Amino acid sequence: MALTVRTEKPKSAAAGVRRVGFGSKLARWDVKVSPYLYISPFFILFAVVGLFPLVYTGWVSLHNWNLIGGNQGFAGLENYEFILNQPYFWNAVGNTFSIFLISAVPQLIAAIAIAALLDANLRAKTFWRMGVLLPFVVAPVAVGLIFNNMFADQSGAINSFLSGIGLPAVPWHSDSLASHAAIATMVNFRWTGYNALILLAAMQAIPRELYEAAIIDGASRWRQFVSVTVPMLRPTIIFVVITATIGGLQIFDEARVFDPYGLGGADRQWQTVTMYIWEQGWGQRNFGRASAVAWLLFVIIVLIALLNFLITRRIATQGGRK
Repeated sequence: MALTVRTEKPKSAAAGVRRVGFGSKLARWDVKVSPYLYISPFFILFAVVGLFPLVYTGWVSLHNWNLIGGNQGFAGLENYEFILNQPYFWNAVGNTFSIFLISAVPQLIAAIAIAALLDANLRAKTFWRMGVLLPFVVAPVAVGLIFNNMFADQSGAINSFLSGIGLPAVPWHSDSLASHAAIATMVNFRWTGYNALILLAAMQAIPRELYEAAIIDGASRWRQFVSVTVPMLRPTIIFVVITATIGGLQIFDEARVFDPYGLGGADRQWQTVTMYIWEQGWGQRNFGRASAVAWLLFVIIVLIALLNFLITRRIATQGGRK
C-alpha cells in the first residue's frame, strides 16, 4: 500500500499583507474630513460678511477716506488721535454705557421672572410663550416710532397720564437721564421676551428631583427659586449677560428713531457710539474717522467681554468649590 505525502507550499510574505482599496481610503477620508465640511459654510459666510469687513474697516481707518473723493492717502493713527480728542466721542461712550446699564439690569430681572411664570403650570402655555416673543418680531423702527409718540414731551401718552393724576410732565427729550430711560424701555420691550425664552429652556432642563428634595425639606416656592432655580441657571444667565452686553453697546435703531434729526438730541444727550459712527460716516462724509470709531467700539466690546469672562470664571470657580 503506497503512502501519499502532501507537501504544502510556503505562503509568501506578500500573501499575508491586506491591501486597502480605494473605497476604504475614501471612507476613512470621509470620517476625517466630513465634519469640517459640515461646519465650513458658517466659517466661509463669517469670513465674507464678518471677517473681511472687519479687516477692511481697519485698513480704511488708517487712511484719509471720504465719501466723494475716496482714498486720499495713508494717515496712520491720525484718525484715532482725532476721535480720542473729541468730547462728543466720550459723550457717546458715556451715553452708551448709561443706556446699557439702565436696560440690562431690569431686563435680566424681568426675563427671569417671566421665565419662572411660564415654567409654572399655566393654561395655554404655548400661547403665552409665543406671546412674549411677539415684541421681538416687530421691526425696531416701528417700536421706536410708537414709543417716540408715547414719550413725546407735550402730547405723549405717558405725560398725559401723569398730568391726569396730578404729577408733573417728564422732559423725555431734553433731560439726559429721562431720555436714557425712555430708550432703555424700548430695548427692554423688544428683548425681554427673547431672553425669557432662553432662560425658560434652561429652567426646564433642571432635574425635577431637586425640587422634590426641596419640598421634602420644607422649602417654600420662593426658597426653591432662590436656592435651586437661580444657581442652576448660572451658565445661562452668564450667556444672556454676555449677549446683552454685546447688543447693548451696539444700540442704534431705538436711539436713532427717538430723534428726528439723528444727532441724539439737541445737546447729544442720548447719542450713542453707533450714532456717532453714522454721523462721522454719512454726516461728515469721513469714512476714515468713522472706521476708527468702529474699531474703538470693537476694542471696547472685546475688553468688556474679557471682563465678563473673568468675572464669570471666578463665580463658576467659587460655585464649584461650594
